[in-house]
Amino acid sequence: MATEASSSTTAPLGKYLASTDKKTRDKAVKNLAAFLSDPSRDVLPKTEISKLWKGIFYCFWMSDKPLVQQALASELAEIVLNIESVPSALAFLRGFWEAMVREWSSIDRLRIDKYYMLVRRFVNAAFRLLIREDWERATFEAYTSILADKGGPLCPEDIRVPTSLSYHLADIYLEELDKAFANAPVDSPLPAPLSALLSPFFTLTARTPVNITYQRIQSSLLGPIFGALSPPRETDEPIRKRPRLSTLEYPHLLPNACAEDPKTEGALDRASLKKVLLKKVFDVASEQDTRDANRRKLYALWKEHTEDEDSGGDQSDDER
Repeated sequence: MATEASSSTTAPLGKYLASTDKKTRDKAVKNLAAFLSDPSRDVLPKTEISKLWKGIFYCFWMSDKPLVQQALASELAEIVLNIESVPSALAFLRGFWEAMVREWSSIDRLRIDKYYMLVRRFVNAAFRLLIREDWERATFEAYTSILADKGGPLCPEDIRVPTSLSYHLADIYLEELDKAFANAPVDSPLPAPLSALLSPFFTLTARTPVNITYQRIQSSLLGPIFGALSPPRETDEPIRKRPRLSTLEYPHLLPNACAEDPKTEGALDRASLKKVLLKKVFDVASEQDTRDANRRKLYALWKEHTEDEDSGGDQSDDER
C-alpha cells in the first residue's frame, strides 16, 4: 500500500539527514527533495513528517559556515514550491512549524541566528506558494490554521511555543509577504487577503496572557502596517520624527492587498484597507474570549488609529 511504501522509504532518511558527514547530508537533502516532489506521492502520515523534520532540523544544525547555511536554508525552503500536491506542501509546512516549536528551546545562542534565517526562508516560501495558488481560500486558511493551531508558532493556548519564535515571526511576516510579491512570477498576481492573513496575530493579541507578546506584535506588525497605510500628515510645521525605514512601506504588498477574497474584492486603496483592518481590531476586541486587559489595549489601538485617520493620518504615534 502507498502508506507502507511511504513509511519504508522515508524512515531511513532521517538518519542520513542528521549524519555528521556533509556529503551524506547533501545527498540526503537532494533525495528528500526528489522524493517529496514526486507527483504520485500520497500525503505522508503525520508521524513520518515528524520523523523527517527531526532529521532535517539536525541536518541544518550541522551546517556550520554562513554560505553553506544560506544555501541549505534556501534549498530546504524551495522544497515547499517543488511539491506539486498542495496538501503535501501544507503537510510539509506544518511539520516545519511543529519542529521549530518542539526543538527551538534546544538551540544555543551561537546557532540561533541561522534558525532565524531558516524561519524567514520558510515564511517567504509559504507566501510564494499561496501566490502561486491564487490565494485559493481553502489553501490560505489552512496555512493560517497551521500557524494558529496547537503546535504552531502563534497558538495563544500552547505554552510550549517559545516567545522568541513568535516574536521573530511578527518581525518578518509583512516584510516577507512584500518580498514574495516583489518576486512573484506573474506581472499581476491576485491581491493578498491581508485581513485574513493577519487573523492569527489578531487572535494572539486578544488572548495572550503575556503583556510583552502583545506589545511586540503591536510594535513590530500592527503599528508599522497602520503607519504605512496612513496618509502623510498635512501640516506647515517641520516634521520631528525619525524617517520611516523603506522596508516598512511595503511597496509591493500595499498596492496588492484586499480584505478576505482576492477574486471578488480586487485590490483595495490604502484608506479602505486601513478601515478593514481597524474593523478587524474592533471585532477581535469585542470577542468573548478576548482577555480583559488585551481588550482595553485593542480598543485603545482602534481609537488611536481611527482618530488618526479622522485627523489626517499623523504617523508619529506608530513609531513610539
